[in-house]
Amino acid sequence: MAIEWSEDIVICDLNDEPEFSEEMQDLIVRLQERAGGGGDTPIPNVVLNLAGISYLNSSNLAQLLRLRKLLIEQNGRMKLASVADPVWSIMLLTGLDKVFQFAPDKATAIASLQLEQS
Repeated sequence: MAIEWSEDIVICDLNDEPEFSEEMQDLIVRLQERAGGGGDTPIPNVVLNLAGISYLNSSNLAQLLRLRKLLIEQNGRMKLASVADPVWSIMLLTGLDKVFQFAPDKATAIASLQLEQS
């Protein structure tokens, strides 16, 4: 479940399927609703903790890219944290290692987003 760590950062601890797809869909819907609200509150930045992920399929990759697109459109940022070796291999093979921003762990991802904001 996505947790609002602060007003500007949402953290989502992900696990393998079927939870991955459900969590990602919920997060995307929440962010779309916030983006479409028309208020002055900007969309939060996102940290996806992939420590519980051992494999990503094409549908999972599509969800990650959809979330990235939504965030870019709303001037938000996303960091992927704690990427295991099998998942990192998938990122390398697909070229997504050049598309996403990574952090070694959740705390570093949060800190880097906070530093980028200031």
